[in-house]
Formats: sequence, C-alpha cells, structure tokens
Amino acid sequence: MNPKALFQLSYGLYMVATKHDKKMNGCIINTVTQVTDNPKQIMVAVNKSNLTCDLIQKSKILSVSVLSETAPFSLFKHFGFQSGRDTDKFVDGPFSMTKQELPYLSGDTTAFLDCKVVNSLDLGSHILFIALVSDCEVLSNNKAMTYSFYHEFVKPQPEASASKG
Repeated sequence: MNPKALFQLSYGLYMVATKHDKKMNGCIINTVTQVTDNPKQIMVAVNKSNLTCDLIQKSKILSVSVLSETAPFSLFKHFGFQSGRDTDKFVDGPFSMTKQELPYLSGDTTAFLDCKVVNSLDLGSHILFIALVSDCEVLSNNKAMTYSFYHEFVKPQPEASASKG
C-alpha cells in the first residue's frame, strides 16, 4: 500500500475557531466539506488532541475561515504550530466576529462560515462535526488555498543539501 495515494485527494486549508465561556481558540485544518444544501450543513474534522476540538465539543458552535492563496506561512505557524493551551491565538491579529461572537480571520481568507454543531462522530484520532450553517459571507475574490498550493508555494522548503565534492 502506498499512502501517498491519499495526497492525490483535493484538500482545502481552513482555520476553524470556537469559544467556550471566555476562551477563544482556533487551529488549521484540511477537512471541511458541504454535505447538504437544504439545510446548509458542513462536516468538519478536528484532531482530538487540539484544544479547539475540546472547546467545540463543549460549546457546540464553530466558525470556519476559508484561507486564500495570499495566506502567509506565518498564519499557518501561528494557528497550526502552537497550542492554544500555551498561548492566546487571538490576543492580536486581524480578526472579526460572527453573529455568534466567534472569531474569523478578516484577512487572507475568501469566506467565513458561522455554524452550530448538530451532531458529531468519534473517528479515532479526530472528531467529525456535522454543523448547520447559520451565516456565511464571501470576503474576497482570491482563490481558496489548497493543500497542494500550500506545499508548493507557501510552506518553506528544506534547503538543498550541499553537493559532496
């Protein structure tokens, strides 16, 4: 079996956020898909080890920021390479609030969705949330970031090893 075959699936990149009590948190994910049109519902998979997953399970609400190709690596580093258990990811930075008072990124995004969780499923390493979209808006006409675009143009590449002479 060659697990690289899974890299041929098309993925987007997103920042999912939530809050419980006064604690807000968000993380980078690659699994958001619209599953129904009437009512408008999405599925969102979040790693169980992330604080964001814990908070979504408690609050039953989430926002999704659809990242654009303009998103810099620093955004991925901020929301993807540090834990909300150790730092407040929303202490500064360009974000706005949804009608449910959830944060979403106001820059480097193409759209946001404001959602209420209606069901969840434990998938082992991740929780799959089914969420009803209560509000959404297009924020820019930029192209949405794909996982392959991120790997090719955004993620720093390892430096080529010096040739042995």
